[in-house]
Amino acid sequence: MKILIIDEMHPSIHSLLEKEGHLVDYRPEITRKEIEAVIGNYEGMIIRSKTPMDKALLEKAVGLKFIGRAGAGLDKIDLEYLEKKGIKLFTAAEGNRDAVGEHAIGMLLGLFNHLSQADVQVRKGIWQREENRGEELAGKTVGIIGYGNMGESFARKLRGFDVLVLAYDKYKKGFGNEYVEEVGFKRLVGEADILSLHVPLTDETRNFITPEVLEQFAKPIYLINTARGEIISFDTINEGFERGILKGAVLDVLENEKFNSFTSAERLAFEKLASRENVMFSPHVAGWTFQSYEKINKVLVSKIVKAFK
Repeated sequence: MKILIIDEMHPSIHSLLEKEGHLVDYRPEITRKEIEAVIGNYEGMIIRSKTPMDKALLEKAVGLKFIGRAGAGLDKIDLEYLEKKGIKLFTAAEGNRDAVGEHAIGMLLGLFNHLSQADVQVRKGIWQREENRGEELAGKTVGIIGYGNMGESFARKLRGFDVLVLAYDKYKKGFGNEYVEEVGFKRLVGEADILSLHVPLTDETRNFITPEVLEQFAKPIYLINTARGEIISFDTINEGFERGILKGAVLDVLENEKFNSFTSAERLAFEKLASRENVMFSPHVAGWTFQSYEKINKVLVSKIVKAFK
């Protein structure tokens, strides 16, 4: 098949696809207008998240047989249109799930032990031990909402930390095992010390974590979000801190990740959030390791080959 790649990919994607006899057109700098002009010539397309795959664009993809999403999120893809036209969709969550699990734990431990603050202080010749006294993860209850590839990876990687892991998933059942206990939402909010979000962004999960949801937690919690920022707003996180519901937060994603497009209200809310010492940020890189960059290719190509063999 003739395959168009419209985003930056690990160089291995060329040899992996060409080895299977496919023709690869690698154009990571291509614009949406240019995609619309040429997409009718391709049977396959591999994307990240730069260009929305909406109906207006997909209608021009008259010969398209599949889309390969180099990652997990599907919120920028018109899934209903793909199903209607019989266009296959492949994702590669298996390629970066280890990276996400490790990153979530790393950020949490960094927050618990004031690592960002301690590093800056020591570099300045400040030796403050009591101010940097840490919090232990052992003995705590970790609540996971969403038990797909990312939630499961996070749970697996918590095995050596002597924690109780509870997971709730509205659409998945029967996944409990030796390292995670499947529970209902009521028990999760009743016992969790830490809440980690691992749900996709959909109409149902957009602004899913509201102040009303947070106030259901029986005790103050730490929040981890490596999923999608739109699941919980700046305002909700700030309110959670102000009401004593949140003790800390680690955020790899934000409700708006384009700082230059902030509304005045978003800017004020983000600045308030960024001023809090018990918040740690990273720029949506939880799944962005050197290893995952290559593993994503292998996962995608294996799925393409299996589907069209």
